[in-house]
Amino acid sequence: MAETKTLAATVRSGIGKGAARSVRREGRIPGVIYGGGDPAEPITLDFRELNKLIYAGHFLTTLFEIDVGGAKQRVIPRDYQLDPIKDLPLHVDFLRLKPGASLRVEVPVHFLNQETCPGVKKGGSVNIVRHSIEMRVPADDIPEAVIADLAELDINDSLHLTALPLPAGCRPTQRDRDFTIVTITPPLVVPEDAAAAAAAAAAAPAKGAKGAPAAKAAPAAAAAPAAPAKKK
Repeated sequence: MAETKTLAATVRSGIGKGAARSVRREGRIPGVIYGGGDPAEPITLDFRELNKLIYAGHFLTTLFEIDVGGAKQRVIPRDYQLDPIKDLPLHVDFLRLKPGASLRVEVPVHFLNQETCPGVKKGGSVNIVRHSIEMRVPADDIPEAVIADLAELDINDSLHLTALPLPAGCRPTQRDRDFTIVTITPPLVVPEDAAAAAAAAAAAPAKGAKGAPAAKAAPAAAAAPAAPAKKK
């Protein structure tokens, strides 16, 4: 089950771009809490705390209890905007969670026993097709991950959605097809044709020290005719 964290917020009086820029100049980030049958509530949050939470990872699957002026609400982040240049948070949206509610989230897949996978031991590679699965889950029991065990996969084997044990009360949003999660691909080895290599080496001309073909032996020079004897 996902951990619930606490977060302090204050009520935001103004709305719109001008009010949002004013909030950011004060070192805070504008946000909104919506859903659950109640009106949307504009809020502000501390910039440093929110920035740290976003970059810690798993922000969009973390449950929060937000204290807004003494009134606590159970929420989950639904979206956030970052500055396109500085990558700093500009705005965040939270969804209220009522008791018994369910919501749609991306649950990460954790892959176990990659080192002992038979296909990997034979030189194969783990090809991850899906790193997460979109599921509808209970708001009170959001799973941290879905487990994919590779302990029995050989080369060219694969795991599909129906082969994974899903947490209780969770169901995939795409139930019309059994999509692939991971496969074990064969090693990319090109066999060397030793006979062809030997034949090519024999057909190649011999080369000298500098890589140039060796010079052919010059034909023997013809014997020069004997000089005529001098007369006395």
